Amino acid sequence: LSPDEDGICSGRYFSESGLVGLLEQAAELFSMGGLYETVNEVYKIVIPILEAHRDFRKLTLTHSKLQKAFDSIINKGQKRMFGTYFRVGFYGSKFGDLDEQEFVYKEPAITKLPEISHRLEGFYGQCFGEDAVEVIKDSAPVDKRKLDPGKAYIQITFVEPYFDEYEMKDRVTYFEKNFNLCRFMYTTPFTMDGRPRGELSEQYKRNTILTTMHAFPYIKTRINVIQKEEFILTPIEVAIEDMQKKTQELTAATNQEPPDAKMLQMVLQGSVGATVNQGPLEVAQVFLAEIPADPKLYRHHNKLRLCFKEFIMR
Repeated sequence: LSPDEDGICSGRYFSESGLVGLLEQAAELFSMGGLYETVNEVYKIVIPILEAHRDFRKLTLTHSKLQKAFDSIINKGQKRMFGTYFRVGFYGSKFGDLDEQEFVYKEPAITKLPEISHRLEGFYGQCFGEDAVEVIKDSAPVDKRKLDPGKAYIQITFVEPYFDEYEMKDRVTYFEKNFNLCRFMYTTPFTMDGRPRGELSEQYKRNTILTTMHAFPYIKTRINVIQKEEFILTPIEVAIEDMQKKTQELTAATNQEPPDAKMLQMVLQGSVGATVNQGPLEVAQVFLAEIPADPKLYRHHNKLRLCFKEFIMR
């Protein structure tokens, strides 16, 4: 369908029945794609038209399809695999207009970083020559002055959907947390002396939030990044974030239905095991052993204490 096509307004699709036919096709495709919740939204437009025409045969069929979609939501729930997302940055004059451009790629849900890395390296290797393409292995900011001008560089980073706290009130279900996504986040650990990893007391983290031009799912599997925000977390803020994450994992494992003893055991071993490096015990020894001398850290110190209190209550 194209509005520029001659005679489109007099075509068979440019009518009420044509609209219903296209919407029914859309509902079928959404159902095939596992987006059962959107099937309901499509039929909200179709049903009033069918009711106005007293087309009870089609209404019967439509409601049976809706029942099937709702049954699929109940039965499949969180077993659906919606996608995995990666940030891909292109650097080098060989890329032309793509130079210094960033995109978010949507890949099948079980795609691993080495898979997309190998695929893109192979594709652009065919374009520019295998020796001219290099994949940047880390997620640190790229300094173009240190790059070989004769090569094409690709930086690939795993990203996760990002939501503000107020958004989470409306994104309750598994589907809502995986639909209409336009903000993504990745983290880069670093220390002030340039190493990516260090002791707890010197471990900083850079959270980078990307905003895409359109929301996923989209008709394309890659979308331009139009905005980038960066936030630096201090060592005690990193510790707070890690403790909150451990508490969430423990809560999810204990509330799982049906109960999964193996999952709970794995979470407990990873959280409270005496041999766990940089676990809660070491966090407490490093940050809570003494009251901080800097008054600016009082709030973070108290917040970390509250995180431990909630963690222990779980």
